[in-house]
Amino acid sequence: MSTIKIGVITASDRASAGIYEDISGVAIQDTMKDYLKSEHEIVYRCIPDNQDTIEETMIELCDREGCCLVVTTGGTGPAKRDVTPEATENVCEKMMPGFGELMRSVSLKYVPTAILSRQSAGIRGKSLIINLPGKPKSIRECLDAVFPAVPYCIDLIDGPYLECNEEVIKAFRPKQ
Repeated sequence: MSTIKIGVITASDRASAGIYEDISGVAIQDTMKDYLKSEHEIVYRCIPDNQDTIEETMIELCDREGCCLVVTTGGTGPAKRDVTPEATENVCEKMMPGFGELMRSVSLKYVPTAILSRQSAGIRGKSLIINLPGKPKSIRECLDAVFPAVPYCIDLIDGPYLECNEEVIKAFRPKQ
């Protein structure tokens, strides 16, 4: 059986230049370790907020690395350099708007500025791409909300079977 690969992309000019530590990318990796019982390998990239670079990195992780799940952080706000959702839309065959809707509704319980976030998700081949906000606390809140649907979504696109640590998060799969 081949190794399950999870892609993590941090889109940040400053983190990619080494101006500050990428705590957001680390937060995603830590969350995946908490959630997943399945053996998995993290394929991590920290890149600038540049749409072409983001698109190329998503394509690399989905098509060449074979990541069934690619989770991004950064670039989802309204600022000029925030282009992660546009990159996601350009590389995906299908957009999954329910992910963004749920993440924003959860984040609104904590901050009124959640309406400024453009989190989204989409399908590229056998990969699910999820765009998360940049703050580690928000990352966990958003993943806690959407992750129960992630393993079943990956089943539906012919990806590997993801087994969750039920003490941390319960995956929902309809009864067969």
